[in-house]
Amino acid sequence: MENNLFQQAKNAVNNFMTNQNNAANATDKQAAQNAIQAAYNEATPEEKQQLQQLENQLRQNDQLQ
Repeated sequence: MENNLFQQAKNAVNNFMTNQNNAANATDKQAAQNAIQAAYNEATPEEKQQLQQLENQLRQNDQLQ
């Protein structure tokens, strides 16, 4: 069974990355970060590694702007 919070975190980051060129804002980014943190609490070791990668994507995106 897939971790629902994990999937929500992935979706939130994907939404933020997809919308960054048009309507991305601090609220979208905060929602993504919140989703990652919530998922991290219930994640498997493999999922935690992927969540770390999602967080890195958000950080890299900050540096590009």
